[in-house]
Amino acid sequence: MEGSPGTTTRRGRPGHDQQAVLRTAVELFNRQGYDATSVGDVARELGLTKSAIYHHVPSKEHLLRTAIDEALDALVGALDDIAATDDLDAGARLRIAVRRSVTVLVEHLPAVTLLLRVHGNTPVQKAALARRRTIDERLADMVRAAVAEGAVRDDLDPLLISRLLFGTVNSLTEWVHGGADEVGAEALADAITTLAFDGLSRRPADPAR
Repeated sequence: MEGSPGTTTRRGRPGHDQQAVLRTAVELFNRQGYDATSVGDVARELGLTKSAIYHHVPSKEHLLRTAIDEALDALVGALDDIAATDDLDAGARLRIAVRRSVTVLVEHLPAVTLLLRVHGNTPVQKAALARRRTIDERLADMVRAAVAEGAVRDDLDPLLISRLLFGTVNSLTEWVHGGADEVGAEALADAITTLAFDGLSRRPADPAR
């Protein structure tokens, strides 16, 4: 059955589908750069002709937008879930935001890695950066709320705290691979949350012991 008018649905070919093309394209974008990757490169990686790729997707930029939206939608969804929870104080919301940022990154690692490498050279990239700035502002507001509540120290700029916190999370893309099989998403989330909110200093020994 043909797709309805106005849709961008493409028919697949045996052995490959849109998701396979997307996964391969994102891998190449991350490995050699978006600008340096052509549709022909994706086709060769899959063992297809260039024209066959267009049976799956309309353009290289469509692949970029789809991958970036996967990452952004997951991050926004996580923040929306936290915002919809009424029984949490600001400190708890911030702690959960850090945890969820880690798990989203691990679960969508290729897409998040690609998002963090976007430079705004195309309309799709500029739109992605605008959405990312909105997310950054929401995270900074969560830090400010936690500071105002007294859950987070107030002698540091909340924006700086936000950048340090989530910059640490984003740095995971540089060394976490394969879905964090070596450590595990929850273990990573525990470690980063503990480090961020409890620090590295050993707690004083209990004098009663």
